[in-house]
Amino acid sequence: MASSTHTALQAAILRLLKPLVRLLLRHGVSFGGFVELAKRVYVELALSEFGIPGRKPSVSRAAIITGLTRKEVTRVSQLAPLSDADLQDSYNRAVRVIGGWTRDSAFLDARGEPAALPLEGPTSFSELVRRYSGDVPARAMLDELLRVGAVVQDAQGTIRLETKAYVPAHTDEEKLAILGSDVADLVTTIDHNLTQPPEHSRLQLKVAYDNLPAEPLPAFRGTAARRAFELLQQLDKELSALDRDANPSVQGSGRMRAGVGIYYFEEPCEPQD
Repeated sequence: MASSTHTALQAAILRLLKPLVRLLLRHGVSFGGFVELAKRVYVELALSEFGIPGRKPSVSRAAIITGLTRKEVTRVSQLAPLSDADLQDSYNRAVRVIGGWTRDSAFLDARGEPAALPLEGPTSFSELVRRYSGDVPARAMLDELLRVGAVVQDAQGTIRLETKAYVPAHTDEEKLAILGSDVADLVTTIDHNLTQPPEHSRLQLKVAYDNLPAEPLPAFRGTAARRAFELLQQLDKELSALDRDANPSVQGSGRMRAGVGIYYFEEPCEPQD
């Protein structure tokens, strides 16, 4: 690796690690604990993605490219996997249900807004869940959406959508699951754009300024949130039309995952001399 590229990569990693390590320290993860997690990823990728074409992945090859001993590679490769798959699945299913409620004409009222739904019946919350969340019981999905405040249920049992976005708001476990998926998606996009020609680059844009007064930012945050949500709603309609879970008649090969993420950031700048 060229010296300038190596220096730029190291500087980028330091900036990337600062918010991550801040989060790790806040949650009591020691340096040793972080190292063990890093070893898992180094070994997993060395064995799965960095082998020699035409040859079976080997412990020796993984040891060479990771700098770990063969004994350590073997030990780490035999550790039980860590997974937040259940949390990710719960999140994705809830997002699909709310998305279907906001765009499927069968569940909209005369104004084009999400209709108030009974629990059972032809046009009901149970039918919505069946259509957009597969085999998850409607009662379990209702309990989850009630828990996070996404819906309300009145004394007659009618269910109303309170928010058009599903955001786990109660437990650190759920929020950390989103951290793992969303940050990984961004870093994967940046890695893709670093290794592929410009004509194959993926969307990676932002707008930022570093000499702003604090007072107008609350209003800007509101504007940004509203306009970003409107854009994501439109993109959700277009992308969901291509999703086989929502539209089983969609034709095509392979099984791909794709999406667009938008986030807001704000922090104080260091005082200037």
